[in-house]
Amino acid sequence: MAPQHRRVRARALAVGAAAVAVSAALAAGPAAGAAPMHDAGAALPGPTGRPTPAAGAPPAPGAEPAASAFPTPDVDIPAVSVPELPSVAELRPPSVPAAKGVPPFGAFLASDARGVERMEQLSRWLGGAELRVGHTYLPGNHWRDIEGDVGFLEDWARWRNADDKRMLVLNVPLQERNEAGVPDGEVRELLRRGAAGEFDHHFRVLAERLVELEIPDTILVLGWEMNGVTYTHRCGPDPENWKKYWNRIVTTMRSVPGQEFRFEFTPNRGRDAVPWTQCYPGDDTVDIIGMDSYDQPRGMSFDEQVKEPYGLQAHVDFAKAHKKPIAYPEWGLFRNGDNPEYMRRMLNWMQQHRPLYHTVTDYCPHGVWQCDDNPDASRVFRNALYGRTPEDPQTPAPTEPPTGPQLPDHCMPLDLGRWVEHWLGGKLCLRLDWWSRTG
Repeated sequence: MAPQHRRVRARALAVGAAAVAVSAALAAGPAAGAAPMHDAGAALPGPTGRPTPAAGAPPAPGAEPAASAFPTPDVDIPAVSVPELPSVAELRPPSVPAAKGVPPFGAFLASDARGVERMEQLSRWLGGAELRVGHTYLPGNHWRDIEGDVGFLEDWARWRNADDKRMLVLNVPLQERNEAGVPDGEVRELLRRGAAGEFDHHFRVLAERLVELEIPDTILVLGWEMNGVTYTHRCGPDPENWKKYWNRIVTTMRSVPGQEFRFEFTPNRGRDAVPWTQCYPGDDTVDIIGMDSYDQPRGMSFDEQVKEPYGLQAHVDFAKAHKKPIAYPEWGLFRNGDNPEYMRRMLNWMQQHRPLYHTVTDYCPHGVWQCDDNPDASRVFRNALYGRTPEDPQTPAPTEPPTGPQLPDHCMPLDLGRWVEHWLGGKLCLRLDWWSRTG
């Protein structure tokens, strides 16, 4: 079930220089990490299928509680003149070494049009970093969903076609009722029917739809996390028919005129229910070998994530042996809470091994921008990618990310005078998009 996001609402304010107003304002400060986007109804991937950590679970060692939104006093105080004070020099963090030619990156921000809108907002939070990868999911409730009969594909097509350097990643379920808890016996029968060609026409319709939308070069992540137990499109009940079914789908979609699709095989990191190598359908029908790699299980270090059977190193080695590029369509925090070490090591891993792309899953508990539960990891992510242009060796050293409280997007700063702002420790602002954040 998609986690519910707390709502944050701005109130209109009237602030003077009186001490009571300053005292109220100093009661809390803005978050030092991400400027969160809270939406109770955000479209989240039917994807992950991973349970949210139990309520009341202790925070990870070293984690800091996220700061609350800055309170705004609701008192009416006459304005008074205040003396001008000299401006205080802005503190800046130590320089962050520029990573040359970072791999193309993006984020999953919501499946529908809201995800498209948030791409620009995330880019601004990252100092104008170029987000080249958009990531979304087709629903898996009915075959018409899998055929692409969803309006938000048009929004993503416009985003993709606005810049030739962009790429669109689309996760495609292989069965309807994909998260309905279908038992193994029924999954086995569905795989047999798929391998016999019964469902080919649904994927032909999808291919025609994507070509019609002028996104024929979409990266298609078919039947993701097939080595697990969550999805009806899982491999474990019948690996041989799963591979035959995959091959039929790819052959069918490649037969559509105008297509330039790339097909990505993406298991969960680790063994899970079945070794993912048993599900690999063959080099002829796989263009990219991806991996979904969250910070789990609880207590597992990053070194263990690298070395475990069917883990990160095995993924890189397998792809190299099959002469395929790697990718990370889903990654992020999870069982170990706000873990800046995982964030740092994962970013370094991708910098070293050069995936075709990576997209962080950005909602709680995994995220770093829309989720304010992970301020330490958020700072690591932001520092690493601030102002970056992917795969450009001529990119100059990026501007350092600003330190201290940041004004969120869609925010009008209020001029309270230097004396009041000096005691407040910064500016206050009025949210201009409050009406759009209440539904």
